[in-house]
Amino acid sequence: MKLGLQIPDFTWQGGPATLGGDLARVARAADDAGFEYLAVMDHFFQIGQVGQVENDMLEAYTTLGYLAAHTDRAKLLTVITGVIYRQPGVLAKAITTLDVLSGGRAVLGIGAGWNEEESRGLGFPFPPTAERFEMLEETLQYVLRMWSDDDGPFDSDHIHAERLMNVPQALSTPHPPIMVGGSGEKKTLRFVAKYGDACNIFNGPELEHKLDVLRGHCEAEGRDYGEITKTVYHPLDIGANGEKTEELKTELRRLNGLGVDAAIGALPGIPNTDLIEIFGKDIIPFAESL
Repeated sequence: MKLGLQIPDFTWQGGPATLGGDLARVARAADDAGFEYLAVMDHFFQIGQVGQVENDMLEAYTTLGYLAAHTDRAKLLTVITGVIYRQPGVLAKAITTLDVLSGGRAVLGIGAGWNEEESRGLGFPFPPTAERFEMLEETLQYVLRMWSDDDGPFDSDHIHAERLMNVPQALSTPHPPIMVGGSGEKKTLRFVAKYGDACNIFNGPELEHKLDVLRGHCEAEGRDYGEITKTVYHPLDIGANGEKTEELKTELRRLNGLGVDAAIGALPGIPNTDLIEIFGKDIIPFAESL
């Protein structure tokens, strides 16, 4: 079982003046510790589950490019990009660029998007739910074409493109992995089975049921359920001094028993790298042994 560190909060003690150096230090520590994934949210305002809306928030893909320069092995992604935030061509080029400059470590994390407050605040269109899911499926089709040998036109209800040229192409083969985030049973999990390489589901009471639904969609699509990397979002809380370590290990053992391949979450206490070192010495080796 693998672990991924998500960094959702950038309101740190030194403020913006020291944020770059602090973030580089955290990234290097996480990479050295053996985290499989290093992730950020794709938000422009802080979300209420993490902090005050006015708290510091960095743009995701600029940040991932910065993290790529300070790491060597961790896969880099957002958990999760809202499809409404970027035109699909810009998104595909951003992921491709990240993949090339990181040596093939980019992952596209994508979902329908939900944060109406930041969208309206900054002037992003925020279509109704049904339309956002239409856009999501079309964008998944679009990026797969961008990462293929076919650079012809693409035409759908929401996207009209004359030439899907993508030079340079991504280093990852056959393309950067696609992680579809969310647990909607009718559309999101079906999109995972049809287009995705990984899912990302919140670790809640219905997790086992959601995985069963995904298995059913894989059967309907003729897809091998085992090909899908099953990831969950779960806080990596070990306490201020590691006192919750055994509690986390117990949960990781349970998740592994359900067939979960990776847990991705925030580590309370960041940017304190002492906690990251605990993961590298104890928790990551434990998870990989499961």
